Amino acid sequence: MTAPVTFSLALSNETATAHLMADLALLIGPGDLITLSGDLGAGKTAAARAMIRYLADDDALEVPSPTFTLAQSYDLAPFPLIHADLYRVNDPIELEEIGLSPLPDATVVLIEWPERAAGTLPEDRIDIALSHRPALGSAARSAEITGYGKAAAQVARLKTLRQFLDGAGHLDAKRRRMAGDASTRSYARLIRDDDVVILMNSPRRPDGGKTYATAVHLAENVKPFVAIANGLRERGFSAPAIHHADLDAGFLITEDFGGEGVIEGDPPAPIADRYEAATDMLVALHREPLPERLPLAPGFTYAIPFFDTDALLVEIGLMPEWYLPDRGAVLTDDVSAEFVAMWRDLLARPAAADKTWVLRDFHSPNLIWLGERQGIARVGIIDFQDTVMGPASYDLVSLLQDARIDVPEALELALLTRYIKARRAADGSFDAAQFAELYAIMSAQRNTRLLGTFARLNRRDGKPQYLKHQPRIWTYLTRSLAHPVLAPLREWYAAHVPPPGP
Repeated sequence: MTAPVTFSLALSNETATAHLMADLALLIGPGDLITLSGDLGAGKTAAARAMIRYLADDDALEVPSPTFTLAQSYDLAPFPLIHADLYRVNDPIELEEIGLSPLPDATVVLIEWPERAAGTLPEDRIDIALSHRPALGSAARSAEITGYGKAAAQVARLKTLRQFLDGAGHLDAKRRRMAGDASTRSYARLIRDDDVVILMNSPRRPDGGKTYATAVHLAENVKPFVAIANGLRERGFSAPAIHHADLDAGFLITEDFGGEGVIEGDPPAPIADRYEAATDMLVALHREPLPERLPLAPGFTYAIPFFDTDALLVEIGLMPEWYLPDRGAVLTDDVSAEFVAMWRDLLARPAAADKTWVLRDFHSPNLIWLGERQGIARVGIIDFQDTVMGPASYDLVSLLQDARIDVPEALELALLTRYIKARRAADGSFDAAQFAELYAIMSAQRNTRLLGTFARLNRRDGKPQYLKHQPRIWTYLTRSLAHPVLAPLREWYAAHVPPPGP
């Protein structure tokens, strides 16, 4: 059994309480239970309100005490949340009546007066005991935070985060939640007057062993982000400067590029000149040889993994594993073997091509427009920790076949042509036909993987919002399969892969 982890701290006022609850919110997820105990007026509801407002990114959100309603539900962007007050509960059996026994799945639950449900709450939980500290002022409180079971690691991480922020001089900064991504990372803006920076929480990936993430070379910790960021900036590209880092714990404070993107409108569409700049940035990145190892810390280097054929095959395996069952399609062993054999043959081509840094998620959500800078430096890049050594065509596919927005085919072809012309101008030996072939192969590979990825995010991770992108992915896949080199694969998909449903 995991031993509980406890630490205490003084909170001088409600603002300090709000900072603590925002820090905790950065580390929790669906299914977590947080209890708030203390005498009347100890600040339990104020603490719950601070966390809810932070998660809602709304400082004015009405968050009433649930003393009389017993439980109040909030449909927040990162996850649903229930705020409960058990002061008027006289028997734990009443928890069933208010939907707290058993606790709801995939929901964060905040409970005041947990002692009213003594013996019925799960072992895995975070307890926050609040008490008055009159010696420090009328609004001061003491908080004792204890993590039990699996939550012990979260409380230990919270303590480390607070120490990191204190050492970096940002413990008193206002926190503002930022939208996350499909990973385990989370982010917050730290604001003090006109100074704004980004806090990144990047916990070490717990997988280990022969998992999908390991097989496809996803970053295990924050060290690749630091190494690649420094490598990009040294070469004149706009990656965030890193102001403070705890490489072992996985906390960074970085430059904030703001929120101006490369798309606009509703539904969002590419801003053509910004996509041109992003294309030019890739040209500049790809036309020079790039090292396979980068300095990380004194005496340490980071080796960029290779995007080998086995990794690419594991990625596309998500499509038959997750997407096809959703569409009611089942492959026989022989047909599955045919699928793998066809792909292994195709992937021999990118395996033989020159290698460069593949940033891997070079698309609109991860590109920030820095209009005050010049040339390719106007394209701010914020997601590159999964960088691998692979074919140059992959990132151009990521940009021009954006999984989350429609890129018109005419714009895709214009920018593909722009890229090829620029590469040929810099290198007379650049083979345009070969690059176009590799572009089609990596497009088919990436979009095949994404069909499976989005199906998995829905079914395994409870994120149905990704399913809306599947028809777009199918459109891109259809475009790439039109290339002559993919003719056998096109026939196989036509026979065995149904299009996305409505």
